[in-house]
Amino acid sequence: MNKKTYAGIPEQNSKIETSKVVLIPVPYDGTSTWQKGADKGPEAFLSASENMELYDIETDTEVYKNGIYLADAVTENTSPESMVEAVHQTTKEYIKKNKFVTLFGGEHSISIGSIRAFNECFNSLTVVQIDAHADLRKEYEGSTCNHACAVYEASQTTNLIQVGIRSMDAIEKTVMDLDKVFFAHEMAQDDYWMENAIDLMTENVFLTIDLDAFDPSIMPSTGTPEPGGLLWYETLEFLNKIFKEKNVVGFDIVELCPNEKEKSSDFLAAKLYYKMLSYKFNNSEEDDYDDIKGFKEPTNRFTKFNDEENDY
Repeated sequence: MNKKTYAGIPEQNSKIETSKVVLIPVPYDGTSTWQKGADKGPEAFLSASENMELYDIETDTEVYKNGIYLADAVTENTSPESMVEAVHQTTKEYIKKNKFVTLFGGEHSISIGSIRAFNECFNSLTVVQIDAHADLRKEYEGSTCNHACAVYEASQTTNLIQVGIRSMDAIEKTVMDLDKVFFAHEMAQDDYWMENAIDLMTENVFLTIDLDAFDPSIMPSTGTPEPGGLLWYETLEFLNKIFKEKNVVGFDIVELCPNEKEKSSDFLAAKLYYKMLSYKFNNSEEDDYDDIKGFKEPTNRFTKFNDEENDY
């Protein structure tokens, strides 16, 4: 991947010293089992971001002015396990600098590493998985770090809440907490699913969003599309509620599988990322952040690490 600033923002808004947000690209596609190309997702996402208006109408903000540092991509791909460990270490490094850490994949197996890092750094972590697939296999095709295993570890070590699920293997039901799963066919008939999901969350929340959670009518370019998915505004409503009511400590977005002839999916991913940042910083109390000229206070409240580890 070529080094550039996120969305082509000015250099003064993209320096690590003053940026409140870190974006880590992970162009990995080592275990996908149908359509390949998720490793091209980060580049397509960044390209689409450069063509996006940076003023958000809904929140009346320009969130990029809080600073967004585009980190070097995690390119370790010798094995799924080594990739997960590289993501884990890189993510943890930036969390310990008290940044709001975000990642863009790559396939969903990258989230094993990101969730592991956040779970080590934040107390009583809830992981909200928005996805078409359960991804709860303990092992798949000889690896525990397969994309089909993306949240198995989280199911054992965090408060995992699954939203939008509409495809799974029978074996996954044996480890699934049905009280914390919101199946797509049930959501379609439940006016209160958003509130019910939020009621299950602890204060600290990490969001992992597989883009196949969206309906293929608005998000066709993903590795494993499933009919009956989420639409744009209901997803934004849910996310905004979470950002308002909980302390979202970070998030990742995965499984963009770009198609040269279909650019709307790339743009949806770009817009989704920016909307989530807009919600995060629009809903944060002003006292939680220092002026952009000098980063001092922790971006992520309730971190397990002390400020003396905030070195650059």
